Amino acid sequence: MLKFKSVEELVNQLKPEKPVYCIRKNSVTRASKFFQNNFPGEILYAVKTNPHPEIIKTLVESGIDQFDIASIEEIKQVKKFTSSAKCSYMHTVKSPESIKRAYFQFGIKTFSLDTKEELIKIINNTNNAKDLELFVRVAVSNEHAEIDLSKKFGALNSEALGLLRLAKQHAKKVGLSFHVGSQCMHPISYAKGISEIGNIIKKTKIIPDYINVGGGFPTIYPDLIPHNLMEYFGEIKKGLENLKLDRSPKIICEPGRALVAESGSTIVRVNLRRKQKLYINDGTYGTLFDAGTPNIVYPSKMIKETSNKIISKKITAFNFFGPTCDSMDYMKGPFLLPNNIKENDYIELGQLGAYGLTFRTQFNGFYSDEIYEVEDAPIMSLYDKDINKSTFVA
Repeated sequence: MLKFKSVEELVNQLKPEKPVYCIRKNSVTRASKFFQNNFPGEILYAVKTNPHPEIIKTLVESGIDQFDIASIEEIKQVKKFTSSAKCSYMHTVKSPESIKRAYFQFGIKTFSLDTKEELIKIINNTNNAKDLELFVRVAVSNEHAEIDLSKKFGALNSEALGLLRLAKQHAKKVGLSFHVGSQCMHPISYAKGISEIGNIIKKTKIIPDYINVGGGFPTIYPDLIPHNLMEYFGEIKKGLENLKLDRSPKIICEPGRALVAESGSTIVRVNLRRKQKLYINDGTYGTLFDAGTPNIVYPSKMIKETSNKIISKKITAFNFFGPTCDSMDYMKGPFLLPNNIKENDYIELGQLGAYGLTFRTQFNGFYSDEIYEVEDAPIMSLYDKDINKSTFVA
């Protein structure tokens, strides 16, 4: 993989015609160390967020040795870099073939479920194995999340009681898990989730071997400035203490966005300017899906080229259209850029280490796999916030 000191150096050397994706390994390492040094438990990286080989390799080198996987292909990707890492199959709906392959071919013993049917499927397709670790995923409020996951996953509190009792009969170890939703903007959601777990423990009188607080840890965007992560960890610690259990379960989490968002950015070129509309060469069918459907506003900057062009200090709000012939290839923004931006100028869009690569399609033939490493700082960083400085350990 070619390496450049900065996106400016990359653009000035390559003058790319297609969109270019940039990886910042240092950002991955920094976020990983922050979680390892401050989260009160074990970290499972959510592979779906960014399964690129350089990301997995960098996380392993930084000390991450557990992974939240959702498919056989994700297991394979992790195993390319580490045979000793623990992979946990945390997708609650799996095919019989996937369960069988995961257990017998790859030695996966940890599975998540939120229905009786899924529990039976796991038992049957592991030949009633006696070494399983089974997690019952409980539905909790996603009220503070930008993307609600509760409509698709999670057993209701009343259903989870019976599921935990059944899982206990068939598993070597059991866990209770929840997910507060993607890009959770308030740490209180984790305390509320732990409280729900506590109610299930009280009613079943089963203390789980694991409590999994899931993912949802946020990154920073221009219009989404979260609390600092230490406040999230503090709410988790306080919630666990309030359970007052006779013995302490292992605590685990499944961060994705917070670990890798800052590591990635996409460089796009302007194909046309029509007043405050910019037609660019990447879009919602490429790395910018989240800018369309959930309308995430990515940090943006115009890239200065070596020419003598002056970048205007006057900032204008733009919206984007992608390169395809589909009118849904639209990103409302607003994306704040210099007023004198025009056709053939380059823009960097940040925070695309999370989900940017995974959502790409080849619709209309507009697909780019130009990926390079850069060493400059991301446009925005949650780990640079002043409010983190007194508690930051990296």
